[in-house]
Order: sequence, then structure tokens, then C-alpha cells
Amino acid sequence: MTGIVPGSKMKGVDICGVRYNCYIIRADLGCYLKTTDLKHASNLTLHDLHHSCIGDHYVGHINDSIYIIKDTSYRRVKNLSTDSGCEHKDIHPNYHNGDYYFSAMGKFYIVFKDDKIYKTTSKLTSPDCQEHPLNDDYSDGLYYWGRSFHFYIMGTNEQWGVEFIKGSNFSSGNKDCFASVHKDILHFLPGGLSITTGPAFGRWESVKTLTNDTDAPVQFEKKIMKKVGYKKETMTKITHNWNVKLAGSAKMTELAMLIAKAQLSLSTEYGGSYMKTENESWNEETEEEEHISLELQPYSNVYLWQYSLGLGEDTMFFCRDITFSNDPDPPTEIPVSR
Repeated sequence: MTGIVPGSKMKGVDICGVRYNCYIIRADLGCYLKTTDLKHASNLTLHDLHHSCIGDHYVGHINDSIYIIKDTSYRRVKNLSTDSGCEHKDIHPNYHNGDYYFSAMGKFYIVFKDDKIYKTTSKLTSPDCQEHPLNDDYSDGLYYWGRSFHFYIMGTNEQWGVEFIKGSNFSSGNKDCFASVHKDILHFLPGGLSITTGPAFGRWESVKTLTNDTDAPVQFEKKIMKKVGYKKETMTKITHNWNVKLAGSAKMTELAMLIAKAQLSLSTEYGGSYMKTENESWNEETEEEEHISLELQPYSNVYLWQYSLGLGEDTMFFCRDITFSNDPDPPTEIPVSR
């Protein structure tokens, strides 16, 4: 099953909780989603991420602060959009290079998946920590976060999709409850579009066929119409339930386009296709006229092809260039760099 990219594999993508709120952070996109419930995506709002709040991991604490961990230090803030109340300190070496960081019941938890252990401490600056074996039931999480007196782990269930569990004792392996993650949350997480929409595809589509069925060469002068750019109505499906609280002139369709591009660039394991689209100019979809001039030999055909990209059944991007071929079968080369 294709699925969500684990947080340990994407620095700057994380989930943290403070009191009644959860924050889903995409530092690579410069924004975050705030919600009170990942099951129903309640009060879902999109906010700017302050440029000083770009980090590797994000930890919500019972003291109403968010700790932004980057390399070997942390920055503690009250607000990810304003960087208010900030302070920064070095992290003790005991807690460097963790795969996941979260906080619950006033303690910090640092998970080291390869070593199958986790550490707890009251302060990230303190050498005093306790080390525990990581329970097998909690070893395959995609994201870990805490909120007040509980911790949460998101994972993939082969039968039921992406779920999260809630617990109060990280050493016991007991799970208080299960809940499915709402699709509007999945849309925002790397790999999530492969679950809600389908895996990425790239394919050649026939634009036009020119035919000379005479015994003499024919000079063709044609004007053809082609679509270029990203398909707005498809993009709006990604963000249509998000309330926007972004500064500046950011457009939701442009953000959705960036999310879709990021999905296409992922490996097939996470529903992507390794496609890199930086060399293409992706403006909102328009129709352009292209002039074709060529000589067609007797009793021959020329096939015009255009490459498109998408997810599931939805075409999202139209590449700009047209390719000519004498073969009725689509070309085999991929015009999008890998």
C-alpha cells in the first residue's frame, strides 16, 4: 500500500500538540495547519510559518510552548506565525539525532527507532534521562506527538488506511483508542494524496495526427491549440476545506500546486514517480496556439504528443512542449527530468 512519508525521513514535516490544538507543520512549504481534531479536521486553518521557526522537529509542551529542534539546539516559541516569546538553547548530547521528539505529561520523549529505544527527560538541556526499550506496538509510527496527558501515534493499517492511536503510558503498549485521519489532513502530509486521490502518473496524450494519403509530399502549415500549466479545478480539491489565515498574497491554488508537485517527486513507495518539475513553468492552465510547419512524405503520418502529469484519475499538469513522432505508439522518453 502506498502511503504517508514517515516524519523521520522528512525534516521540517511534523505534528505537535498544545492543549486542545494540533499543528501539522510543512516547513518545506512555509506553512502549517492548525486543528482541534485530526479525525474530523475540526476548525482547520492554514497559517504562515515564521521564517525563524523553520526546524527539523516540532514539540508541543504542556507549558503552552512549541520547541523547534534544529541540529543540536532548540528554539522555544509561543506562536509559530509570529515567533513570539522566543528563546533558544543547546540540547544535551543525550538527545541528539533522535528520529522523533514529542512531549506528554510534562516530559520529553525521544525515539531512536534503529536502536529500538526511547529516552525521557524533563529538560532537553539536562543530562539526566531515562532510557527504555521501545515497545514493538509503538515502533512503526509515522508521526508521534503529545497533547497534555496523552501521546498519539499515526500509522498505516493495511485494511483500514491511516489511523492514529491515543495512549497514556508509552512503555505499556496499551492503546486507549483508534481513529482514522481525516482526508483533509492527509492532503497536507507528504504522500497523503496517494491515499486520497491515487498514485502519480505521467503519460503521453495525443494532440493531433497529420496524414498524407497521396503519392506526393505535402507541406503542412497548421495551428494547433494545446493546454499548458496546472489544472485549477483539480487543485482546488486539495484545499477546499481549509480556512486560510495566510499573510501576503499567497493563493490557495498555488499552494495546492506545490503540494501536488511535491507528491509527484516522491518515490513510488509513497505514491510518487520521482518526477522533478522544476524546469517547467507551472502557471494556471491556459490554452496556447502553436504553429506547425513540416513536410509529410507520401502515405505517411506524423503524430503530435503532449506529456501530462497527475494523480489517480486526475490530470494536474500539462507540459509545454509538443513532441513529433512517426510511430502511432506513445514515445518512451520522459520529458520531465528525474
